[in-house]
Amino acid sequence: MPLKIGILSTRGIPNHYGGFEQLAEYLSIGLVEKGHEVIVYNSRLHPFKKEKWNEVSLVHCYDPEDKIGSAGQFIYDFNCLIDARNRNFDVLLILGYTSISVWKAIFPSAPVIIFNMDGMEWIRCKYSNSVKRFLLYAEKLAINAGDYFIADSIAIQSYLTQKYGLLPGYIAYGAEIREDQDENILAQYGIKRNEYYIQVARMEPENNIEMVLEGFNASFASEKMIVLGDISNKFARRLVSKFGTDHRIMFLGAIYDKKIKHSLCHYSKIYFHGHSVGGTNPSLLEAMASKTLIAAHKNEFNQAVLQDNAFYFSNAEELKSIIQKEICPFQKLAKLENNLKRIRQDFSWDKIVDQYENFILSAYKQRKLERNLNYKGQPC
Repeated sequence: MPLKIGILSTRGIPNHYGGFEQLAEYLSIGLVEKGHEVIVYNSRLHPFKKEKWNEVSLVHCYDPEDKIGSAGQFIYDFNCLIDARNRNFDVLLILGYTSISVWKAIFPSAPVIIFNMDGMEWIRCKYSNSVKRFLLYAEKLAINAGDYFIADSIAIQSYLTQKYGLLPGYIAYGAEIREDQDENILAQYGIKRNEYYIQVARMEPENNIEMVLEGFNASFASEKMIVLGDISNKFARRLVSKFGTDHRIMFLGAIYDKKIKHSLCHYSKIYFHGHSVGGTNPSLLEAMASKTLIAAHKNEFNQAVLQDNAFYFSNAEELKSIIQKEICPFQKLAKLENNLKRIRQDFSWDKIVDQYENFILSAYKQRKLERNLNYKGQPC
């Protein structure tokens, strides 16, 4: 049953920002290949200006974020919803709720509304108490606005069930196993195979970038530490200033070229993953798929994905110990192979697209039968 599906609340595709944009990219292509009509809403600030990308239709909506900051995201989502009201969608898939759920009153009434609830945004330490209160309020608005819900981690699924009595579906992010790594790429960054560490993250406190760099800075490592992520915000500039005297630490900025990122991860000695909030993190899955050894912040989100196939740290001293320990080659190989196996079995994009399509079709059919009932949960 082909459906007309709109994907909202991302900055758009192709991905030039983060996890939800990556999900929208792979998912929209996959759904189009399965015969559905898919429209992805793009910010007018997005560098890609065409109306089609890989057979996916794009609608570019006004976004004043470059003029008024984060508040522009609310205006952008408002404009997307106004447009969506006139397109006769069967389903609207909304990726995140932060700046769109406040517009609940203008959500179109005909389509099935499915929210991917993202992480528990209101616990992120980068936000002030007033912003945290708003985010919790926005979360509740999304629960009231949506018909069905998706969680990208078991921990978030459990949280939504316990707090709101929902039965959200669990669908993780996906990753692509690539074999196009190019060791020649390393030369342009002045690094060599297995002689550097890497971390890939948005420059935000809850990603524990500072903890990773403190542990590395205190170590006797002769290798480099390369950091991938946009360094334009205040927090990032502080880190650059704080660790700028350590010649081993290199801030490379944001890199979106998939081959370059894959190559940098693949040839690294250890990939450090400091994320402590959220669900199944896309950069972690990419690291697993790149066949690189991983050391991760010890929390329920990372452990659910990596299980026993990583080293874990809770503070800078533990991270320093990981850097300075001798790693058994057989132990390393086992972790690498087990992570690849998990990607193939649990996190391949083909499987994720199939799961989304099944969820969307089931939700659409069920909602048609139960349109007049006050029901929220997981489709059969």
